[in-house]
Amino acid sequence: MTVYCFTSATYSYLGRVRVLAKSIRRHHPDWVFCLCLCDVPPQGFDPGEDQDLFDEVVPVTELGIPDLPAWMFRHNIVELSTAVKGKMLCRLLEKKDADSVVYIDPDIALFNPLTHVLDLLKEHPVVLTPHQLEPEIHPQGIVDNEIGSLKHGIYNLGFMAIANVAEGQRIARWWRDRLLVYCRDDPENGLFTDQKWCDLIPAFFENSAILRDPGYNVASWNLSHRPIRIDNKGQIYAANAPLRFFHFTKVDTAGEVMLERYGSESIALFELLRWYREAIEKNQPAEVPPRYWYYGTYEDGTQISRPERLIYRDRKDLQIAFPNPYQSGAGSFQDWCVIHSHEL
Repeated sequence: MTVYCFTSATYSYLGRVRVLAKSIRRHHPDWVFCLCLCDVPPQGFDPGEDQDLFDEVVPVTELGIPDLPAWMFRHNIVELSTAVKGKMLCRLLEKKDADSVVYIDPDIALFNPLTHVLDLLKEHPVVLTPHQLEPEIHPQGIVDNEIGSLKHGIYNLGFMAIANVAEGQRIARWWRDRLLVYCRDDPENGLFTDQKWCDLIPAFFENSAILRDPGYNVASWNLSHRPIRIDNKGQIYAANAPLRFFHFTKVDTAGEVMLERYGSESIALFELLRWYREAIEKNQPAEVPPRYWYYGTYEDGTQISRPERLIYRDRKDLQIAFPNPYQSGAGSFQDWCVIHSHEL
């Protein structure tokens, strides 16, 4: 039986995806690695360059989502890249040889095999990793990390593993259905894309495995209890456990503040970050323009604004009137937004 692993991304993240793919090939060469692509290739880019890295590339257009243009338009780039995860998960679980399916975010790199995950999947339908493993002591840590988890989700959905058993399939279908409708970046109303939903998994489903090894899903927001060090043999550790994978989310934006706050004294941490940034630069194709996303613009190239997406998402009458909101020209949704700009 086979372990399928997948990530979801756009072309602007292709450098990160390539780094992830190479680290998976290094530590799990027997896994089947797939990419769910929420994008269209930019002009001049040859997708065939990556045929050795990906066993399968599945465009969002092949996931069988009804009313696809209208559905995609209701999501920004982060929401769309997460909203497809449930559909892709179920698609892979339908493979006859699939023993289990592992999801890993594109901005992650593996540094050791995920042996604990494979062992847990023999007895559990799902494996989740919490953001935090220990209570915080200092007030700033409580605000950043404990309250942050309450706001954005207890479990880090940069990773999830599902066994291809009845309960695992039930979890996958439930998550898929929620993400198709409610994958929103809206913490004030209790939603944070795909992540908050999984707080409910241990309550709704039987025998969930919570992997509490500090070497898994290390990130800027949990470094207060997982200091990074490198021994004289080159092995990287988080706390006292070998580093399994590091989640490099926003290492060049918001994550920088957390890295400075909780890891500023760790030379090993910043060596790790330096390696990752250099790896991204080396792997990001020059043919992909900065911040490129095909579904981020109307047909005429005009950028789609967040208010335009939100009003379309919240009003059924607009969805009915404009089944393809990406169109430009007279009578289009874009034209409607110009006329009704005061409503945005």
